[in-house]
This record gives sequence, structure tokens and C-alpha cells, in this order.
Amino acid sequence: MADPDVLSPRLRRRRAFALVGLTYAAPGAAQIVAGNKRLGRLGLRVWFLGLALVGVAVVLALVKRNWLLGFATSTWVLWGVAALCVLLAVVWLVAFVDTARLARVRGLPGSTRRGVVALTVLGMILTAVPLGWAASSLYAGGSALRAVFGAGPTRPPDQGRYNILLLGGDSGTGRIGTRPDTIMLASLDAQTGQTVTFGFARDTENINFRPGSTMARLMPQGWNCGDECLLNGLYMWATERKDQFPADVADPGALATKEAVEALSGLDIQYYALVDLQGFQTMIDAVGGIDVINKVRVPVGGGSSPIYYYIEPGRQHLDGTHALWYARSREGATNYERMARQKCVLQAASKQVDPQTVLLRFRELAAAGQDMLHTDIPQGDLGALADLVVKSRSLPMRSVNFTPPLINPWDYDPAVIRAAVAQAVAAPQTDSSTGSSSGSATGSTTGSGGRSTAPRSTGPGSPVPSTSVRSGASGAGGAGGGAADSSKAEASRAAQAGEADICTVP
Repeated sequence: MADPDVLSPRLRRRRAFALVGLTYAAPGAAQIVAGNKRLGRLGLRVWFLGLALVGVAVVLALVKRNWLLGFATSTWVLWGVAALCVLLAVVWLVAFVDTARLARVRGLPGSTRRGVVALTVLGMILTAVPLGWAASSLYAGGSALRAVFGAGPTRPPDQGRYNILLLGGDSGTGRIGTRPDTIMLASLDAQTGQTVTFGFARDTENINFRPGSTMARLMPQGWNCGDECLLNGLYMWATERKDQFPADVADPGALATKEAVEALSGLDIQYYALVDLQGFQTMIDAVGGIDVINKVRVPVGGGSSPIYYYIEPGRQHLDGTHALWYARSREGATNYERMARQKCVLQAASKQVDPQTVLLRFRELAAAGQDMLHTDIPQGDLGALADLVVKSRSLPMRSVNFTPPLINPWDYDPAVIRAAVAQAVAAPQTDSSTGSSSGSATGSTTGSGGRSTAPRSTGPGSPVPSTSVRSGASGAGGAGGGAADSSKAEASRAAQAGEADICTVP
């Protein structure tokens, strides 16, 4: 480019704006044309590296999405991209400053000088601010992944399926410890992502653990002491006795609950995820709220406080506070109604959070995730599982709830549960348009309907399973009770209709 000192004022003006335009297009372009070529080459190399990464990400999104998700869920990859964003921002800022020098702004006429300076400052803002935001978000996301997801060994799918225990815990004010109110088992096909969920009542009793398991060693007679020994009480029981578990068990409560659900379902569970409903409020706010179709009036307040108002029937958009009330409200509701509402909240969050929201609010979601999510899923499996979750969003989801009328949680035949689980995971994928269907993979209501007669514990703080309690099922029901297939299907429809009468997810 010609020496600006020998150019006419008109050409100097054009030259100045051209140099600024080149720097807008790519950092270092102006320097290659009219300045320090070493600086120009550095800027262009960093710029082309960024473009190459974007191009690779686009190609992977089209042909190898699981690879892309694997990279996107790696702490070191996120931190590396964050460092590249910082480097690109610095190089671009230096390029703009040097471009102003090359443009000889001091020798330009007043209006031209002001225009060049304004464009230069604007360019610095337009490049540094988004790149700085991206770097900050990526670093926060990488840190959150490192804090929430460990570096433990990955586990292969069992018979072609990943089985993940989902717990909705509530450690809010006035509660001692964590008792999972929502206990769900999600079984995902390792190839298609087709998902079946199984809901277990928090007050399920009479659990006999698999031989050879940690809990079978601690409770050879099972978790059998009536109302003192409920499924959701295992978490606190084990947490308070951490010294009785192997040293490498980070969360005894999760292990105890996982082994209980394994015994009930007959499936091997690879991982668990515990969502703290108190922290869930922050995440719901971070994504801008969720939508549910409510079927019953749900009070906000109650118990020791007055009822302030109701969440009315109809389609409702819930922010974090109201989503938490919707999931937790006990006034005038049974445990099964609360289970249905909590399930709706969790499903709405997983279904309605889109990639654009995740990108725009990545930092807030990362911070919320550290407060609300506890899991043993390693980062090494996170990408593959995320890909399956994405696949599952376009497929119908079957759901089986082991609650009345399907079973009485205090009086049931475990074989019925295991048979229903086996039938549900083996059933071919249907084209049902409904979001949740129990299909025919269910059993009939079993048991006599009466409360368990198992002995209570010898102390309120430390339930001790009795050697005189029942082993396995009790009552009249059973897998071999001779119930007709039609009655099983009728019980299945009744259980599903009961849940649909509480809420659905649009």
C-alpha cells in the first residue's frame, strides 16, 4: 500500500477506512497489507484456527454428534477453547490499536478522524465483549463439569441399555438430611436412545437386596421394618453410617438406594443422578421457566403457614419459585400426586431446555448445576449419554409407575415388578404420539391391601431389620396369581390415567 504521506486527503481517508474494514474482517489483515507482517501472520493464524474449530464443530454436528458432545463435555477441551477465545480477543484488540496507528488518524481531517476512531472503538467492543463472555462461560462450564462429573471409570451398557437412577431430593428448610421424594429409573437403549422410565413410590417397603451386594451384607434380612423402613429412608440411613461402607464409596446413600432399586427392578444400574429440588429452583430461573399443563389446584403455602394462593388448572408457565412449590406442595395431596407433579417438573425441564437457551445462559446453568446435581456419571461417558438424551427427545417415552393401583408399595410381589420391567424394556418402540405411555408392560395390583405387619425398629433413629419379617412378597398377590392379561392392561391404564389427571408436559 502506498505511503500515506504522498496521498491526497481523499485517498488517505479511503485508506484509513479500508484498513479498519480489513481488521473487522480478520485480525492481522491490515498489518499484512500495510504494517507489521509478523503481527499480521499471528493474528491470521489465531483467526483461522478459530474458524477451523467452528468448521470441525459444524461437520461433527452433522455426521458425528456423539464426538462433538464428547468434546463439548470435556473440561480440558472447554478450557482450551476458552484460552483460544482470550488469545483471539487480545490479538484483535492489538490489531485494532495498531490499525489506528497505521491509519495515521492524527493527520486525518476532523470528521474523518472521528469516524475512524469511532469505528475502531466499536470494533474493539464488538470483538472483545463476546469473546470475553464466551471465554468466561466456557471456563465456568469446564469448572462445573469438573466439580459435578468425576473422572471415574466408565461402565458399559447392560444388555444394550444404560440404566440411570434419578433421585429428586429435598433438603430444604425444616428437613433433616436428604430424603429422595422422587425415585425414577431411566433405561435408555444404547443405540437409539429410546427410553423407558420406571417410577417407584417413596414409601415402598419390604426390600430384599441382591445376594453379594453391599446392602445385603449390612442387611441380610432386608429393609423390612414397616413404616420405619421406606425406600426413600435408605438414603439417610446409609449416609449416617458411612463408616460401614467401603472406603471408596463416595455417597453411601446413593449406593444403598441404587442397590434397592436394582433388587426391585432386576436391572443393573450403571449410574445415579440426585437433583436437589432446592437448587433446581435456580436452574429453572436460569432457563427462563418451564411450562406444564396442570389438572388440579395446587396450593402455595399450607402446613404451618397459611395458603397464600393456588396454582390453577390449565397451562402454566412456572418460574423457579413456583416450579419448586409445584413440586413440593403437600397440602391436600397424596405422596403419589406429589410424585406425579415432581415427575412433570423434571420432564418439562429436560424436554423444554433447547440448545439456544443452554448457549445463552451457559454460565448460569453451570453455576446452578453445581448446587443442584450430584452424580457418579464420569465425564468419559457424559458425551455418549448426552447424545442418547438428544435422540430420546424425538421418540415417544414409555413410563411405568409402581404405585397403586398397579401395586401396593407396602404389600406386593417383587416378581411382578421385575416382570413388568423386563417386558417394558423388551417392548418394541411404538409410534405413539403421547409423551408417556405405560403400554402393557405392567402387572396387576397385588397384595391384600392392608398395611404391613412387619415389626417396627427398636429405636427411632436406627431401624434394625428384624429376623422375623417376611422374605420377599406378602399378601395374596404374585406374579403367578393367575391375573388375566386384560386385567393387567386395565390396571396399567388406570395407573397412567391417574398420573395424567394430575399434570402433563406440553
